[in-house]
Amino acid sequence: MDTPAIKLTGLKKRYGSGDAAVDALKGVDMTIWPGEVVGLVGPSGSGKSTLLKCLGAVIEPTGGRMELAGDVIYEDGWKIPDLRALRRDRIGFIFQAPYLIPFLNVTDNVALLPMLAGQDNAGARKRALELLTALDVQHRAGAQISQLSGGEQQRVAIARSLANHAPIILADEPTAPLDSERALTVMRILNDLAREYRTAIIVVTHDEKIIPTFKRIYHIRDGRTHEEAGEGRVI
Repeated sequence: MDTPAIKLTGLKKRYGSGDAAVDALKGVDMTIWPGEVVGLVGPSGSGKSTLLKCLGAVIEPTGGRMELAGDVIYEDGWKIPDLRALRRDRIGFIFQAPYLIPFLNVTDNVALLPMLAGQDNAGARKRALELLTALDVQHRAGAQISQLSGGEQQRVAIARSLANHAPIILADEPTAPLDSERALTVMRILNDLAREYRTAIIVVTHDEKIIPTFKRIYHIRDGRTHEEAGEGRVI
């Protein structure tokens, strides 16, 4: 059996101290396998953003255990010396807004991260074109960001998140600005890429349009999670 891409055990996060302390996460348990796309849903203030930031090593938890691909990343303290390398090499991020660099063209936006990680220019551009082709935006490879539609920009952002072969993708409301057709297209792309590259993808969402596409959903409320089976409708 595969090793879980993500395994959280009793993960906690407290902000502040004393009487002013707020427990944003109160003991989260979660297991995500390679090749699956899992939904994370919950009301505002439930801990979704805090959990995503902990998973992305953006903020430090205050208790519990976090494993990525079998490696203990956090257990009552960080267990790896270079969090920037962890984020660069093992975790991809997709945001509600694409956050593409406007003065770089499409290929440059996707190839930049591999080049920053030490890949040569030709290799980084080859990887970028492969991903743009997989996402059906290769015909826009030389275009400026301002020339792209909203849906095209989001696909370029997805390509960028995969450019370093990250085994984990954290997607924060990736379909919020899209209409129903484009939202379902993005989810179809994410599911296809998860299967092809064995990538584990967590999608934080309030978007009712895409809830039926998940086979598994984690609900978070008051800092705790529970899992339920989704519809997993073919898209």
